[in-house]
Amino acid sequence: MKKDAAQGGIDIMTESVKTTDISAITVNIATLEKMIGVSDRRIRQLAEEGIVVRAAKGRYKLKDSIMNYILTLKVAMEAAGTDSPDGELDLEEEKAIHERVKRHISELKLQVMKGELHRSGDVERVMTDMLVSIRARLLAMPTKLAPLLVARNDVGYIRTAINREVLEALNELKDYSPKDFHGDESVDDDSEGYESAD
Repeated sequence: MKKDAAQGGIDIMTESVKTTDISAITVNIATLEKMIGVSDRRIRQLAEEGIVVRAAKGRYKLKDSIMNYILTLKVAMEAAGTDSPDGELDLEEEKAIHERVKRHISELKLQVMKGELHRSGDVERVMTDMLVSIRARLLAMPTKLAPLLVARNDVGYIRTAINREVLEALNELKDYSPKDFHGDESVDDDSEGYESAD
């Protein structure tokens, strides 16, 4: 822990926390303002547009919001290419760029909802569960097979028994379903900022 006396002479205790999953971090509007350098009014506008992602009232998903904002800036920069000769921004061009960004974000969200695009956290969760299960099956094989095979001198029987157990373990890998890779959201869930076309 370290003391920070820069806050008007008041000692504030701060603690460094190590995390490996930043997708769960939420921040308030003031923190998000400082991070991306815009006003709280602009944060609210970005939230209404689905670029900044609300987690709860007054809280925003840090990772998703920053990633969406960066994507918005990248697309805007690529689409703009050049400014007007006097350095002023063309309002119509900016609106068109903004609409392209919103469409791109909506297309990505639709791909996620259709199961055509998976979030890395969901893929990691499913693959970890699957590999842990297969590991457990493989480690259990010697205990399961040893009593069955100890008295057998028939190589064909031993080979068949081992092959059967290996195939059962491998069958868990073939049962891929895109639905397994969806987190807690569904197509009807609007908590991620997904909006219906109504």
